[in-house]
Amino acid sequence: MTNSKIVIYIVVISFFASCTSHKRVIQKRVSSTNTTGVEKKIPVPVTIRKVEAADAVLNDLKRRKPNLNKTTLAYIEEYNDIAILEMISYKIPASITLAQGILESQSGKSRLSVRGNNHFGIKCHNSWKGKRLHHDDDARQECFRKYEHPFSSFRDHSLFLYGKDRYAGLFKLRKKDYKGWAKGLKKAGYATDPKYPKKLITLIEDYELYKYDDFDNDFHYGGQVVKKQDNASYRNAYVLVSKGDTLYSIAKNNNLTVERLKWINGLKSNELSIGQKLYVK
Repeated sequence: MTNSKIVIYIVVISFFASCTSHKRVIQKRVSSTNTTGVEKKIPVPVTIRKVEAADAVLNDLKRRKPNLNKTTLAYIEEYNDIAILEMISYKIPASITLAQGILESQSGKSRLSVRGNNHFGIKCHNSWKGKRLHHDDDARQECFRKYEHPFSSFRDHSLFLYGKDRYAGLFKLRKKDYKGWAKGLKKAGYATDPKYPKKLITLIEDYELYKYDDFDNDFHYGGQVVKKQDNASYRNAYVLVSKGDTLYSIAKNNNLTVERLKWINGLKSNELSIGQKLYVK
């Protein structure tokens, strides 16, 4: 199991209790090493069945379809947990979010995703007050939204669709109707490519992304799913590293584990530099 898969579940996660039964949350201990080299045992509430089931979906796919694009498989492994959490919060099928991310960002390799963390090709529009990146699309040097972190792109994608009259009909579809979503996005004007629905559906079926839609209501975190109606928390929730700061001290001050802090910021080591920006949400 990858660290990112463990850390996304460091958030308090538990199974929904049904009327007839109560599902047990398994406590798993995860090791954390701070910058002094002292290992600290951190109890992490983890829904083991959920993590293992999500990993099993991808591992089984790799075993049965060894010729699938490895870059795309790596993208799915990196972002499927984010797509699932966005689905729980905003009722957008994880299969659709992943397929759009793969298609729009070229599996995370496009100029927009690399230079602007824009995974969904969302343009600036009049309401956008954030950073911008200009890129040739339907016209030359069109304005696209630029994000500080891929998480912001995934959340902005949810907000772009959620609660908008233009896309309201999509949220009336059956939860697992990914074909309806794919066709509805094109009809609502998300993309101009006439083959857009077919491309999404092909990705969803080739990579069996529809299986992630099964995780739409198995668990919740923090007692409830909280919708954020803007990106302020994503833009502003960071600290600047000062002299004497360590990952351990920053994580402790922000009620995080070292593993989660590193995962949020994509860090591969414990090294920090003064003035470095670290996201804490």
